Amino acid sequence: MAEPEQSERRLRPAPLLFEPSEAAADPEHFFDLESIEDPRYLLSRATELTLAFRAATDRAVEFQAMAAAQLADPRRFDRLTPAEIAERAEWTEDYARKMIEFGRDLLRGITP
Repeated sequence: MAEPEQSERRLRPAPLLFEPSEAAADPEHFFDLESIEDPRYLLSRATELTLAFRAATDRAVEFQAMAAAQLADPRRFDRLTPAEIAERAEWTEDYARKMIEFGRDLLRGITP
């Protein structure tokens, strides 16, 4: 991954605000976007949320990878096999192996 993309990925776009439970129960309600009438503002806010969700997804995947690597660590007496990790995370075994390796790189401080 190119260096500028790496620094862009670490930016924290619009904060993800949690919605009240009564708003979350309404399937038409999504971060109050449905109430925005100005299409310029709607595009801007929807774009901010898109970037925030992408950043959150990237970060969560990194944490998944690090956890997988820790669970597969051969020094652990209770280590898990890639198949066991795959089952817990609902991944394929091949994907689990790749995530374990990615997590090991992250834990060693190697950035992709």
